[in-house]
Amino acid sequence: MRDPTRPSVLLRLDGLAVAAVAILLYRELGAAWWIFAAGFLAPDLAIVAYLAGPRVGAAAYNAVHTYLWGFALFGLGLLGSHASLMTVGLIWATHVAVDRLVGFGLKYPDGFRRTHLQQV
Repeated sequence: MRDPTRPSVLLRLDGLAVAAVAILLYRELGAAWWIFAAGFLAPDLAIVAYLAGPRVGAAAYNAVHTYLWGFALFGLGLLGSHASLMTVGLIWATHVAVDRLVGFGLKYPDGFRRTHLQQV
């Protein structure tokens, strides 16, 4: 069994916690689940940037696969009472959280498979 105090295990547990909270908040918003399903993989479109090379691809992937944007959109939506922004923010945060949970991390420019989760 893996040591539960290892950083990689803790990062995966963080992903589980964020995904659970984001999904519960999404449910509370009452947004349609088909929208969730349709938008869940949208952040992975950043992978297309790898066609321009690993450095550009990693930069684009990392820019999209951070909690920052999902939480920012959710917060802006909450402040302005815009359910659509909150919906997109929660879907985005859930995507990033599930990526962390299953072991996909932020990429280093020298290869798609080298991530921050393998470095900790």
